[in-house]
Amino acid sequence: MKIIHTSDWHLGQSFFTKSRKAEHQAFLHWLLAQAEQQQVDAILVAGDVFDTGTPPSYARELYNEFVVACNRLGVCLVVLAGNHDSVSVLNESRQLLACLNTYVVASVAEDPAQQLITLPQRDGSPGALLCAVPFIRPRDVLQSRAGDSGLAKRQALGTAISQHYQQLYQLALAKREALEAPLPIMATGHLSALGVSQSESVRDIYIGTLDGFAADAFPPADYIALGHIHRPQIVGKKPHIRYSGSPIALSFDELGSSKQVLLVQFAEDKLNEVIPLEVPRFQAMALLKGNLSELEQQLNHYPEQAEQFTWLSIEVTLDDYLPDLQQRIQALCDGKAVEVLQLRRARSKQRQSLSQQQQETLTELTPQQVFERRLALEHLEDDTANARKTRLEQLFRQVLAEVESGDSEESPA
Repeated sequence: MKIIHTSDWHLGQSFFTKSRKAEHQAFLHWLLAQAEQQQVDAILVAGDVFDTGTPPSYARELYNEFVVACNRLGVCLVVLAGNHDSVSVLNESRQLLACLNTYVVASVAEDPAQQLITLPQRDGSPGALLCAVPFIRPRDVLQSRAGDSGLAKRQALGTAISQHYQQLYQLALAKREALEAPLPIMATGHLSALGVSQSESVRDIYIGTLDGFAADAFPPADYIALGHIHRPQIVGKKPHIRYSGSPIALSFDELGSSKQVLLVQFAEDKLNEVIPLEVPRFQAMALLKGNLSELEQQLNHYPEQAEQFTWLSIEVTLDDYLPDLQQRIQALCDGKAVEVLQLRRARSKQRQSLSQQQQETLTELTPQQVFERRLALEHLEDDTANARKTRLEQLFRQVLAEVESGDSEESPA
C-alpha cells in the first residue's frame, strides 16, 4: 500500500495581491505525475485545501479538475478540512465526489464510524484503514462550562480530542478484526502539535484554549498524517507522526526549508518507509536583508531580463529613519527582473534594546512584554532554535495563564 501525504495547499491565496494560480496548477500537475510514477493507491490532503472559506472560482476549478484526474488514474483521494476551509463549501460536493473515488471529511461526525474509511488499493481490495480526523473545533467535542479557568479549558479540550482519536482507533481495530486482513491503521489531523516549528503564514488556531497537542496523546496508529504547520517535520521524535508542510512557500520566511510531499509505504500492516518527494519551486522568490549598500550588492546579482520575475521581500537595516526609503529601494531595483512585494524596516537589536531601556521602565511593561523583550535578544536562525523558541513561548503562556487564574480566584468578588 502506497500513500502520498500532503496538506496546506491554500488554493486561492492572494499573496501581496499576487495570484498563486499558476504555481498551484503546476504543483497539482506535478503531484499527479508523482502519483502515476510511484503507482500510489491514495492521496491524503490533511486540511487547508483552500485559503479562505469563500475561495475564488478558479481555485474550485483546480480542485475539481484534480479530483477528476485522480479518478482517471485509479487513485483514491481523501480530503480533510482545515481551519481555513469552510465546512459547507467542502460538503456541498461531498456526495458527488464520492462517486469519483473521493472521500471528503469536513467536520467531526455525530457518528464516529462515518470518519473511519477503508482505503482501497488499485485493484479494489482493502489496503488500509483511516481514522479521518479534520480540524476539530472545541464545540465539536466539548461542552463549555461556566466558571472553568483557562487552564481547565485547555486540559478539557486536549482530553476531548485525545478521546476522539482513541474512539476512532478502537473502531479501526474492530474493523480490521472483522475484515480478517493485516491492514495498517492511519490517522489524520489538522492541529498544532507541541514542539513544532511554525512560520509567519500559520495562524494560531487554539488561541486561549489549546496551545499544542502532545504527541503521546495520539493513538498508536501506524502512521499519522498531519496538516496546519507549513514546514515539513517529525513530531516528538516519532518518525510515524509527520507534517508534510505546504507545497509552495506561503510566506517569505518559509523559503529556508524545502517543500515536499511524503510517500508513505506499508508492508501489510507495518510502516515500511516514508520518502520525502521534494516539490520544485514554481515561482522565484527571495528574502533579502541588509543596509542599503549590502542590498545594492545583492540586487546586482539579478539579471535585467529573465523568463520570470523574482518576488522579493526586502528587510532594510537602518539606524535612522529615511522618508524616501521606498524610492531608494525602487531605484536599486530598476532594470532588474525583480518585483518587491514586501518592504520592511528593521533596527539592529542592540540599538532597539538600548532605545527601549532608555524609554521604558519595568513597571510600564506587562509580563508578556518583558518576556518578548528578553526573547528578542536571542539569535534564532535555524529550525531547531525556532522550535525551541516556540516551545518556550507555549510554556510561558501556560505558566502566565495559571498565575493569572490563581490571582483571579484568590481576589474577592
